[in-house]
Amino acid sequence: MELGGALMETVDLHVHSNCSDGTMSPAELVSYACEKGLRAFALTDHDTVAGLPEAFAAAEGTALEVVAGIEFSTEYKGKDIHIVGLDIDYRSADFCSQLTRFQDSRDIRNEKMIKKMQENGIDISHGQMEAAFGDAVWTRAHFARYLMDHGYVKEMPEAFERYIGEACPCFVPREKVTPVQAVHLISSTGGIPVLAHPMLYRLSEEEMDILLSSLKKAGLIGIEAIYSTHSAFDESFVRQLAKRHGLLISGGSDFHGSNKPHIDLGVGRGNLRIPYHILTNLRSRRTKQ
Repeated sequence: MELGGALMETVDLHVHSNCSDGTMSPAELVSYACEKGLRAFALTDHDTVAGLPEAFAAAEGTALEVVAGIEFSTEYKGKDIHIVGLDIDYRSADFCSQLTRFQDSRDIRNEKMIKKMQENGIDISHGQMEAAFGDAVWTRAHFARYLMDHGYVKEMPEAFERYIGEACPCFVPREKVTPVQAVHLISSTGGIPVLAHPMLYRLSEEEMDILLSSLKKAGLIGIEAIYSTHSAFDESFVRQLAKRHGLLISGGSDFHGSNKPHIDLGVGRGNLRIPYHILTNLRSRRTKQ
């Protein structure tokens, strides 16, 4: 099968739209994925499935396959651990009910952060954030963008260093679900749970083994070995972890549009390649569980 003259052999299983902290709309992502010659991509916005209907509608009549996904922000021993869900049943009543609870905890945290920013002399309000970012599920990246756009910082990383990073004056910890709970929820809808970007958590090998053992028992199927910022050593290490714990390999760019300008869809920093059989393997394992 061909698209734009390119063989459609590659996929990207970790992509964000402006429904969370990306900058492209779901429809724009579909158009860009077609332009890039991808065979499939997974829309995995943070704690929301709001962009999926638009993505599926935009892909109608094209050869592109959209994978229904999500990325849950969870907490494990004080660390922020992300669990990607692929092929989720995002219309499931039970799934939507539990997702609403997760989103409520995020909303409460955002209001507390706005109050702290106001107390630190920043001209910000819920209305101003809404005017800037609309119905997107706000993450700290949105606050960083707001601070940059309004001249409080020169670049987004500076916002995390001065205002909203851990131990900074405007940081508010969020009540989060555990990684095990996220894996259970994804599995309960027939989805494929994947541990996202494991090298970013800076866990020791022993700590990672403990985490993976508990997640595998809960139903974890995959681990993200092919990732934009992974070195060859990182990928090899994660592949070894996968083999040790009986997990399959997943991969994604973690594309965010201009919020991460050095990361491109499907190719990451230029040398990322995720063959379609990665997705096929994950789906085959799910049907056997």
